[in-house]
Amino acid sequence: MSRALFVTGIDTGVGKTVVAAAMLQAFRRQGLRAIGMKPVASGCTPTAQGWRNDDALMLQQASDPRPDYALVNPYALPEATAPQIAADHAGVRIELAPMVAAFAGLAAQADVVLVEGVGGWLAPLSDALDQSDLARALGIDEIVLVVGLRLGCINHARLSERAILADGFRLGGWICNSPDDRLEHADAYFSKLEQAMDSPCLGRLGFAQHPTPESMGVLLHTAF
Repeated sequence: MSRALFVTGIDTGVGKTVVAAAMLQAFRRQGLRAIGMKPVASGCTPTAQGWRNDDALMLQQASDPRPDYALVNPYALPEATAPQIAADHAGVRIELAPMVAAFAGLAAQADVVLVEGVGGWLAPLSDALDQSDLARALGIDEIVLVVGLRLGCINHARLSERAILADGFRLGGWICNSPDDRLEHADAYFSKLEQAMDSPCLGRLGFAQHPTPESMGVLLHTAF
């Protein structure tokens, strides 16, 4: 049976995809077949093959074996806004069944499947679905939290940790990412995060103008 983890963040724009791709590289260095999934992605570009999302493409490219895009990203929504709104505007109804089927197809090919959510933990997938509903439907109980190192991150990280645990999931740990290099006292923020969080830190990614999964993956602890 494949191992599966759900990657969420303290908010949008914290680098969940960069971290998930780095995690895929870390697992691959251990000799594991690791595949990424972005079940719902808003903000897509039309191509000859259909709508494509940059984050989903990054996960697809960081995966080994390389899965079909349709399995990586079952719901590719054109407009770059909240999934609820993007789906409404596209006339799409987001349902669990297509995502569960795609996940099963990925799990059959991999030792590890990383499922990246949208925004923060409590950002809904639709009017009727929370991300916790999706994680349960996929049989995932282990969550990894991405903390973007920026103003407000200590509060948002603690709130996210409490919400994940209150929903009955296991928080395997958190990964610190630096979306930009403008935060003053970044090391002090990281130190305070380590003191404030009950779950373990699995790694810290520094700011990179052009981050790659290979360069970031080596910065993560391998014992996820």
